[in-house]
Amino acid sequence: MDLLEYQAKSLFRQMAIPILPSQRIDNPADLKGLKIPYPVVLKSQVRAGGRGRAGGIKFVENTIDAVAAAQTIFNLPIEEEYPQVLLAEAKYNADQELYLAVLLDPVARRPVLLGSRQGGMDVEGSIEQMQQVAVDQEFSPFYARRLTLKMGLQGDLIQSVSTIVEKMYRLFVEKDLDLVEINPLGISPTGEVMALDGKVTANDDALGRHPDLAALSGKRQSSGLARERRSPYASGDRPHSQSKVQQSPEFDPKSKSPISNSESLQLIELDGTIAILCNGVGLTMATLDAVTHQGGKPANFVNIGSLDRYYAANALRDRVDLGLELVAQDKSVKVILVNILGSASKTEEIIAAVAGYLERKARANRHIQVVLRLVELDADAVKKRLGQLPVQLASTLDEAAAASVSSAK
Repeated sequence: MDLLEYQAKSLFRQMAIPILPSQRIDNPADLKGLKIPYPVVLKSQVRAGGRGRAGGIKFVENTIDAVAAAQTIFNLPIEEEYPQVLLAEAKYNADQELYLAVLLDPVARRPVLLGSRQGGMDVEGSIEQMQQVAVDQEFSPFYARRLTLKMGLQGDLIQSVSTIVEKMYRLFVEKDLDLVEINPLGISPTGEVMALDGKVTANDDALGRHPDLAALSGKRQSSGLARERRSPYASGDRPHSQSKVQQSPEFDPKSKSPISNSESLQLIELDGTIAILCNGVGLTMATLDAVTHQGGKPANFVNIGSLDRYYAANALRDRVDLGLELVAQDKSVKVILVNILGSASKTEEIIAAVAGYLERKARANRHIQVVLRLVELDADAVKKRLGQLPVQLASTLDEAAAASVSSAK
């Protein structure tokens, strides 16, 4: 379960992670009583990433402009989701932006610290700069400091950023979370650090131990559906921004649901033969490392993001289908490794997307191998469903990486 930004920052505040003065906005009229001095930034509170590119973040200088901007954002769907709430926040002039995260390694089932000196919207484009530190023993400040040194930080930043990482880790453990992310962590010209944006993913199985998080889940889901019903557009009539990704000539966007065109997927290109499709920065990094460790060469990869945002019918299936088209555009790609972790129902959509993609490729006389990692699913039933399609199943990441490398030879 992904929390909204303002909810994540409420948890940051509890841990004394520095955040900017902010105010929740439930409707544009609330801005007439804004307690934060201008200029401010208005942020759409939705689960999807890429809010800035989609027009969901606007800087304003006065009340008149703020009300007008809020009206626009409230009526702007981002990946089919309309915001119920906006966050008004003080403007911050950052001299540098970092990326920090604490997440659960899906393979080793242990916490991992991630950090990069390249934060903000383009973090995935510089994933090769991402540093990681596995927490393989009892946590101590040593782990946080080690991450900052691997990131290449110097001087006072080593201590100030280490302190932020320590607080993120404490939040991660105390709330049984799957992810705590700050992107970006702003650094002012004077060296002050500030969490400018944040993401928290709660573990659904642990919500019973954290009623405060469970309450946030209920509010968010019910309010999101209510906004959907109040939309002035029917589901098929909503205006959508044009996708910015390059699409394969064989891919027909008209046959897809609106989510396929509502926001672009970012394709990262590497010189290799094994394409990768994952969900989440951490899992993507782990998959790249696993393929390299097995002696393979990763090619194009796409991170489709959190599965929690794909609640509309067929939304995840269409997104996976688009991702497969993107990573396989380069004819040097011999294998696609699909490593998307989710619930059983989400996995069913992923299997359907892979099957549909391969059937379409077979009709176009292009044959490509897919390695599909599945966790806790009936492999025999999946094999029966996939029939004679060129799909290898794997239950672990190492097994999937080894199969991909073998198939690419």
